[in-house]
Amino acid sequence: KPSWFGFLITCKENIDKKLLVNQLESRGIQTRSLFAGNLLMHPCFDNMRESGEGFRVIGNLENTNKIMNQTFWVGVYPGLTTDMIDYVASSITEILN
Repeated sequence: KPSWFGFLITCKENIDKKLLVNQLESRGIQTRSLFAGNLLMHPCFDNMRESGEGFRVIGNLENTNKIMNQTFWVGVYPGLTTDMIDYVASSITEILN
């Protein structure tokens, strides 16, 4: 069962997340970016990155970068009907094919 507000999707490397999200939005399917992943890349950390102070990094952050670049939410809520859910699923399948 998905959370009450969204279903999280992480695209494989060969899938263009931006294209998929744009196509879903054009079909009336709401999406949201995931505020997670490599938080150091978010604008609020610009000054820290420039100074190199106030944080530390362990490892190469490969997985956090993947989440940041390839993950998004598809909106869900308890009022979705089976037909609506089928529309979202079939839209994703059609876009990816």
